[in-house]
Amino acid sequence: MRKGPVDQRGQCGRGCFGRHSGSDELDQMPDFGSFFGSQITRRIIGRLECGRTQLEVSEELGIAQSVISRLWQRFQDDGNVSRCYSTGRPRVTTPNEDRYLAVTAKRNRRSTASDLSRQLSSATGTTVSRQTVYRRLGHIGLYARRPVRCVPLTATHCRLRLAWSREHALWTPQQWSCVMFSDETRFSLQSDSRRTFIWREPGTRYHQENTIERHRCGDAWGCFGVHEVL
Repeated sequence: MRKGPVDQRGQCGRGCFGRHSGSDELDQMPDFGSFFGSQITRRIIGRLECGRTQLEVSEELGIAQSVISRLWQRFQDDGNVSRCYSTGRPRVTTPNEDRYLAVTAKRNRRSTASDLSRQLSSATGTTVSRQTVYRRLGHIGLYARRPVRCVPLTATHCRLRLAWSREHALWTPQQWSCVMFSDETRFSLQSDSRRTFIWREPGTRYHQENTIERHRCGDAWGCFGVHEVL
């Protein structure tokens, strides 16, 4: 390793590209998730070329010495510090199989990831895990969510509710103080599992296909005003 003259600030007289330019620069350095191919890489190599030790650079930049050692070794072996990217493990599913999962999930939104995995295996012979099904559907915006349980609304219900909301949108607190509100709680003798999930896109919670009809049940009803229970 060649060494050049180093002054008290850690700069070398050869004009190396990684010279230290002051503490202000270090304070403003971004927090890199990857060292290779970044500004901080060139600073590390520059300081080492200027004669600084790996321990000094590690303490100055707050980077593990093992990282600096590997980086310097790669620079000496190859003359660069570019990360060698690989293709990685090939995808277990093809684009056609991804589309099959999406179509099947939309046709039967209550199917589980295990159900979809079995259907894909039966149709194409490709076996995938539940986690793979979640990832493939997540890539197209389909996520497993609990459905809304409510009384199904017809088109007339939706139209009347929207008209009522628009009519009262600008009411003042004084006007609302003259209104009696009601609320209810239900008692059902039937099981109503909350573990049912459906596949849906964000923002489609109240779409008809994403709701489940609520069981008929007995209710306890009460009413109240703005300031008191009636």
